[in-house]
Amino acid sequence: MTPTIRALLMTTATAFAASAVAAEDTPPILITNVNVFDGVNEALIEDANVVVTGNLITAVSTEDLAVAGGTVIDGGGRTLIPGLIDVHWHTLYCCNPQTAVVTGDILEVAIRGANGSADTLMRGFTTVRDVGGNSFAIKKMIDHGEINGPRILPSGPPVTQTGGHFDYRPYQAVPTNPADSKWYWYSVGLMAQADGVPEVIKTSREIFRMGASQIKISGGGGVSSTYDPLDVSQYTVEELKAFVEVAETYNSYVASHLFTDKAVQTAIEAGIKSVEHGFLMSRETMEMMRDNDVWLSVQPLLDDEDGFTFADPVSQQKWIDVTNGTDFTYKTAKEVGVKVAFGTDILFDPKLAERQGAFLAKLQRWYTPYEVMKMATSTNADLLKLAGPRHPYQQGELGVIAEGAYADLILVDGNPLEDINLVADPHANFDLIMKDGKIYKNEIE
Repeated sequence: MTPTIRALLMTTATAFAASAVAAEDTPPILITNVNVFDGVNEALIEDANVVVTGNLITAVSTEDLAVAGGTVIDGGGRTLIPGLIDVHWHTLYCCNPQTAVVTGDILEVAIRGANGSADTLMRGFTTVRDVGGNSFAIKKMIDHGEINGPRILPSGPPVTQTGGHFDYRPYQAVPTNPADSKWYWYSVGLMAQADGVPEVIKTSREIFRMGASQIKISGGGGVSSTYDPLDVSQYTVEELKAFVEVAETYNSYVASHLFTDKAVQTAIEAGIKSVEHGFLMSRETMEMMRDNDVWLSVQPLLDDEDGFTFADPVSQQKWIDVTNGTDFTYKTAKEVGVKVAFGTDILFDPKLAERQGAFLAKLQRWYTPYEVMKMATSTNADLLKLAGPRHPYQQGELGVIAEGAYADLILVDGNPLEDINLVADPHANFDLIMKDGKIYKNEIE
């Protein structure tokens, strides 16, 4: 080991050790007089008390508790819920206009993503699975306490084939020349392209080397892209299996952007474990997902007041075609018994990103308030566990309020298990937001 690398590792180890000591030295926090939704059970733990020590929950009890030298917060009968989780989030794409892909650079894209991360946390989303984009530096700075934001499980650059969903290169980019430089956004890791098994293997390894928790690819046509009709299946079975094999060598998994029966069935055959979107699937394909223990990470995207708009009329028509399938997808997935997770997939619109909680509330079209809240907490946390040892947050449990879980907590003025619309306006209804034992918002006192 060279002296430079040894010094870097020692510095990193010292920083983490100092962080751990700081957490241990933080006075405990006692939250009293709350009704607890533990993320799992529909029945609230009424008139409860919760103790936070460092960054973990150390007690949940209906008995009187006390903390020596700590802080006491009277919850005043509010509902205490786990921090919310969004498993289809784009840290960078959500808060940048689409024109940034044409006229911008990675610095402005990253700065907007960092600023947007602080806003994400203040909406009560304490954890996100980033399914596309170079969010590694933002994640690192959040984890080190340099900027505010949610926990991030990064996928790194989403991988496309030539002419696939993430191939946003200009029309004149092909035919290519082996001597040509990479397209700018590929070179800075905002997106990635791989064709053929050798490229797929190398690119996947590079992305895990960057620090990915899981790999995100496109296995089918998309809405916001130009060169891939919705019916197109992307990547051959051999290429898809190569993605999966590399992910499995890292004890992780592959998530894939997919819509149609053929694309999803091919992905299942290859071993992909998380289908992103799936709006154009049949019941038969959903049954195949259930039987193969494949997750459906679907979003409540509708052509309503929050509908996405595209300058390209072809993309706008594709949006309508896709969202026409939303209702059937949710209803059928629930009937069939597919494991369904919640995400938003908000793109290129920081104002729409502020509606993240409103997207969660839209699930009441298909689910009870309890089912919605469970999905956005403990169920989503279960999906994140597919990352195995690549999961960056393993000291405690996510998505639950229980002894030994991370202290990611929200005090709600009201009961979202009775009125799910409370989560649609977090600024008005979330009186306290805590992540990792640190309070970021407190309007109780």
